[in-house]
Amino acid sequence: MKQLFIFVFSLFIVMEVNAQQVIPLYNGAIPGAKTPPSDYKETSVAGTDGVVRVSKVTDPSLIAYIPAKPNGTAVIICPGGGYGILAIDKEGHNVAKKFNEVGITAFVLKYRLPSDLIMDDKSMGPLQDALQAIYLVRKNANVWGINPAKIGIMGFSAGGHLAASLSVHYNDMKVQNQENISLRPDFSLLIYPVITFGSYTHAGSVKNLLGEQPTDAQRRYFSSELHINAQTPPAFLVHANNDGTVPVKNSLAYDEALAKNKVPAEMHIYQAGGHGFGLNNKTTKENWFETLKNWMRANNLLSE
Repeated sequence: MKQLFIFVFSLFIVMEVNAQQVIPLYNGAIPGAKTPPSDYKETSVAGTDGVVRVSKVTDPSLIAYIPAKPNGTAVIICPGGGYGILAIDKEGHNVAKKFNEVGITAFVLKYRLPSDLIMDDKSMGPLQDALQAIYLVRKNANVWGINPAKIGIMGFSAGGHLAASLSVHYNDMKVQNQENISLRPDFSLLIYPVITFGSYTHAGSVKNLLGEQPTDAQRRYFSSELHINAQTPPAFLVHANNDGTVPVKNSLAYDEALAKNKVPAEMHIYQAGGHGFGLNNKTTKENWFETLKNWMRANNLLSE
């Protein structure tokens, strides 16, 4: 029988189940949240494809994966799912375990999915959770043996959109931060990400986040390539040329804007693989996670 241990870290509660710590994002009421309807309950369903899909998240959290010997680097992982579900295992837990193998502390972000039923402004709910996540990790870096200057954000697909949004809008304060802790990620890892809400976007992500008729201002705000400057975090990007869900132009636009602003970036484009391949692009013998490790070594985020 699983034992449940409860630890109190400063202003929030940490629940540890076996090796993973489940950390509520907020201490008490969530700013801008509505009381969910009685039938609005979180669900977790494994599909016939083996992918576990989580939906209707009302209590956002971080699931912390702590390696036996932390090397000081940490990554917050945002699973994808078109802002409709979270592919929590394929693009979350499985990736966190890979980071642990090389001494990197990983946090899977179970963020709230946009819904008018539980948020005053559904367009800002996921970004608010991402901001809160990096606030908590950096504030409590010493608890997990993390270097506060080596905390990155990672995202897959729509989770990549969330990670990119945080990377360009980290100064847009939507969380309580009396300590004035920097919410800027030190690096971004974007895997087949939705970047733009312009002409070559993923329509489902736009609809779920902004509704049926988003304004031009909303589309512009959530087109990350338009907000990159010299302070945007360095990035590592992975995409497939034949991605029929999120066109490769998304990653190309982000990389181009980074290069224009002289921000270090590396991009790997596969000939094939489609969308949503997670850790394993079956069309190639190359392992993008191994390539990522080389990039992290080159940027002093991973020791030899």
